[in-house]
Amino acid sequence: MKTATETREILDKLEGQHPDADTELHHTNAFELLVATMLSAQSTDQRVNMVTPALFKRYANAKALARATAAQLEPQIHSTGFFRAKSKALVGMARALVKDHGGEVPADMEALTKLPGVGRKTANVVLGHALGVPGLPVDRHVLRVANRIGIAESDKPEVVEQQLCGALPPERWTRTSDTLILHGRRICKPRPLCDKCAVRDDCEYFQTVVAVERAAPAQKKRRSAVKEHEKGRLRASRR
Repeated sequence: MKTATETREILDKLEGQHPDADTELHHTNAFELLVATMLSAQSTDQRVNMVTPALFKRYANAKALARATAAQLEPQIHSTGFFRAKSKALVGMARALVKDHGGEVPADMEALTKLPGVGRKTANVVLGHALGVPGLPVDRHVLRVANRIGIAESDKPEVVEQQLCGALPPERWTRTSDTLILHGRRICKPRPLCDKCAVRDDCEYFQTVVAVERAAPAQKKRRSAVKEHEKGRLRASRR
């Protein structure tokens, strides 16, 4: 795994490649961001963005959502998938906010993760993007990109979060998550676009997998050329 210094240098390069990371993923309404993040589980941002305008028009805050029932909510979020479980969690979350926090989203990891349906990733998203509290959400993009490059080494989001936070000052945590997410969406996809990557030369995946695969055909061609050369020499010696 990369050292803390190497990690910071790599992230400097990635931030240069994705200078819009902070603005693209920033959000100002903590309640809306909390709901949208809960809806995004096993769904896409595009689908969630199609659902939330009407949802927030009807339920503008935690108090309004707390008065709903899961059955009332289900048809409105059906297209995001797992709508029954999400409806139950959203209503439970809203009622807990009203009961324990006066309807406001708390700026505290422990308090957030006590809410129904809220895990560390969701809590970190809300803390870092809406409440100004350092947090490093680890989604599937962060997990994939960090492990490929070698700035983290685990398939467990909590461990990757700890490793990245340990290498970076708190003021970089949220920006780092944003940058890695955008890099995963744009460049380091499941089938990565390595030739467009700003940290290709620092990436363990590129060095140990991609570069080796690219070299294999050339090596095979060279071996074939050597064999043909040897055959030619052998035929010439028999004349």
